[in-house]
Amino acid sequence: MKRSTSDYIILRSSTRPIKRLISRVKPSTTVHIFSRGSTRPIERRSFRVKRLLFLVPVFFFSLAGFSQEKTFPIDGQVIDAKSGQPLSGASVFCQNTTVGTLSKEDGSFHLRLANGGYDLIISYTGYETQTIRIGKDHHAADTLKVQLKEQDKSLEQAVVTGSTEVADGWAKYGQFFLDNFIGTTPNAAQCVLENKDVLKFYFYKKRNKLRVKATDMLVITNNALGYKIKYQLDSFVYYYDGNVGSYTGYPLFEVLQGSPDQEATWKQNRLFSYSGSRLHFIRSLYDSTLDEEGFVLELADSGSNKFKKVENPYDPQLYTRDSGDVEVSIQGRLRVSYTSQAPDKKYLIENKYPLTTGVQISALDIVNGFVIEENGYFYDQADVTNIGYWSWKKLAELLPYDYLPQQ
Repeated sequence: MKRSTSDYIILRSSTRPIKRLISRVKPSTTVHIFSRGSTRPIERRSFRVKRLLFLVPVFFFSLAGFSQEKTFPIDGQVIDAKSGQPLSGASVFCQNTTVGTLSKEDGSFHLRLANGGYDLIISYTGYETQTIRIGKDHHAADTLKVQLKEQDKSLEQAVVTGSTEVADGWAKYGQFFLDNFIGTTPNAAQCVLENKDVLKFYFYKKRNKLRVKATDMLVITNNALGYKIKYQLDSFVYYYDGNVGSYTGYPLFEVLQGSPDQEATWKQNRLFSYSGSRLHFIRSLYDSTLDEEGFVLELADSGSNKFKKVENPYDPQLYTRDSGDVEVSIQGRLRVSYTSQAPDKKYLIENKYPLTTGVQISALDIVNGFVIEENGYFYDQADVTNIGYWSWKKLAELLPYDYLPQQ
C-alpha cells in the first residue's frame, strides 16, 4: 500500500491551544539496510479498624491515579476522504507493538497505550496507508478523524514499468528474501512465513535491481520468541551491483499462548534477544544507564574512520531532556559496543571474525540526531541506519515496544 501524505483532523472539546499533540512526519517505519558479502563496515575491536477503613479507599484511589498516569487513550474515526463515509474494518495499529484493532461499523476505533511514542498505522484495502506519530502528550479530549484516499492505480502501474514480474519468483528469490528479511540467526530457523503466496517479485534489468511487493500483510510465526507477526511490507529492494539492500514496513505483534514450558522458554529467549539489542541500547540511553547495562560508545571523527570514545554520553551538548523526552544531538557514525554478551557464533563465522570475539559491535549512521520517548521509541527512524551486529539481527530477533524484560 502506498504511503500517503497524511490527512487527518483533530477534534477537540476544548479551545485551549494544541501543544505537541500529533505531528506528521515522513514514515518512521522499521528500516533495515543490509549488505551482502561484507557486513564489516566498522573497525573490529576486542576489548486498627476505623483507620483501616479510611485508608483502604485512599490506597485504591492512588493506584487508580498511578495507572491513569502510565497510559493514555487514542480515539478516532476512519472515513473515505472523498465521500466522507465511514470505513468499517480498517486496520488501526501501533507499529512494532502488540496493540491494534479494526474500525467499527461507524469507522470509530479506540486504543489505550502505555506512555511513550508510537507510529499509528491506518490502512484499508484499496486506500493509501497513513502514518501518524503520537505520544503521551495526546489529550483524551482529542479525536482523530482520519481521511483515507483511494490508491491511484496509474501510479501503481508506473512502479512496475521497466520491470518484469518473475513468474517463478518464490523459487528463484524466496530463500534470498527470507535470509535478508527474517534473517539467518538461530531464531530465524524457527520462524515460518505462513503466506508466501502474497509476495510478488520484480526484476529491473537496467538497474540490476530486485524489488519485492506484498498484496496483503505477511504473517510470520516466530516459534523462538513466541510471537505471531503481521507485517505490512512497504518496500524490499536489493541492488545487485552494489550488493546493498533495504526493507521497510510496519509490524504488529501477537503474543502466542503456550504450555508452561514453552512460556518459560519464550521468556528466556526474549531476554536473550533483548540484551544488547538496539531497543535495549535506546532505552539505556534514555534512562542514563549505559555503563550499568554494558554499552560503550565511540564517535567517528569527521571525514575519517577513526573512532574516539564518548567519555560522557550525557554531556549537555549531546544529551538534553525536555518534558520527559530525550534529545540526542549526535551526527555521523556512532559505534556501539555491548560488552555483557558475546556475538552469536554464526555471525562470527558468516563474517569471518575470530570465534574468540567477546564483544557485540554495532553502529548507527545518524543524519541529524534523534528524540527518544520513554518506551524506547525514537524519531526520525528513517534517518538512522543500523550497521554491524544490529544489521545482522533482523525480524527474527525483533521485539515490540511494549516488551519489558521484567515481564
